[in-house]
Amino acid sequence: MTTVTKAIIPVAGWGTRRLPITKSIEKCMLPVGNRPIVDYVVRDCIRAGINEIFFVVNKGSVQLQQYYSDNQRLNEFLQYNGKQDLMELARPPRNVTFHYIEQDANSKYGTAVPVSLVFPQLKKEDSVAVMMGDDFIYNRDNSSELARLIAATPQGGNSMLSVTVPQDQVSRYGVIDFDEETGNFRAIVEKPPIEQAPSNQINVSKYILNYDMLTRIHNFCQIDISGEYYIIDPISQAVMDNITTTVVPAQGEYLDCGNVHGWLHANHLIVNHQ
Repeated sequence: MTTVTKAIIPVAGWGTRRLPITKSIEKCMLPVGNRPIVDYVVRDCIRAGINEIFFVVNKGSVQLQQYYSDNQRLNEFLQYNGKQDLMELARPPRNVTFHYIEQDANSKYGTAVPVSLVFPQLKKEDSVAVMMGDDFIYNRDNSSELARLIAATPQGGNSMLSVTVPQDQVSRYGVIDFDEETGNFRAIVEKPPIEQAPSNQINVSKYILNYDMLTRIHNFCQIDISGEYYIIDPISQAVMDNITTTVVPAQGEYLDCGNVHGWLHANHLIVNHQ
């Protein structure tokens, strides 16, 4: 088990698959039940012992800052109208520090870029959780999927969460190719034909990364390339240098809210089990 107290949650981007609503509401702030999508990620982090969270947000974004801060006027309204029992719902999480780092949507892009932007604020002894902000793993017993990922990560090592999908759905995802001898991560095969998929376990971009891997990701983003900077590229390259990434299967249900059908399913599940 490794020690992790910091998390990076990338939430920049325009959420073009969810237009027109994402013109005014950031994708990560779309509601699932009475909470925004990203809050399920945040609360999983807090249950896992994370006390410092770095949001990478769109330039000029304020919606997360507003959500994770006190609203004094609302507090006064609740107090004045005898609704003190609701004040706890309106308060931001305690004992956690939030940072907001802006990402220019017209500059370099891809899942590696947010990590690179946060990197200068990290310390050499840090291992960090990286959790995308538009999907989450739901556990009906309220347990923390991130806590299990941390517990399964060797001290000072790297790990990634995997989700098992039906074999006929593998062509929609990045599928994990395992090393046959060790069972560790070897590569990602993007959207393979069903008959060519190396497994039915997919990558959902939730990681524990040590400082060496974070450095590799940061250095990767300093190179000029055409197209996206995928976080999985330096992780895959590290395999060539005999650096291990442990794959940990998720126990909860993966809820992808990046598309309308996935978002509706997440709402149905959460609302019916609250």
